[in-house]
Amino acid sequence: MIPAVGNDMNDVLANRGLPPLSNLAIIFISFVSIIIGIFLVFLYSVLKPHFGSKIKTAIISSLIVWFIAYFLSNVSLLVYGFMPVKLVVIGTVWGLGELLLAGIVGSKLYKEVGQVN
Repeated sequence: MIPAVGNDMNDVLANRGLPPLSNLAIIFISFVSIIIGIFLVFLYSVLKPHFGSKIKTAIISSLIVWFIAYFLSNVSLLVYGFMPVKLVVIGTVWGLGELLLAGIVGSKLYKEVGQVN
């Protein structure tokens, strides 16, 4: 069971003749999430000189990463008929929330080289 969607994901996979998500798949997804988080902070560092404000830049960088990593891929799964609307909406909204939170936390932890405080 996946906490956010219950058994719905396993049901969708079973209907397509696929096995439920394995522990290895969950580990891989976690690894990809960490890579996305690193990219988010990198993008924040690139955009910060242009947008200034920590929160504003964190939100902008989070929205860019969300659009590319979550919105486009999740809508593609819907358009291809692989995922039902409910799971696409849950995954897309969940991704927006987690990336906004990660962007804000990343902006608080980010320090320029030589910056103290």
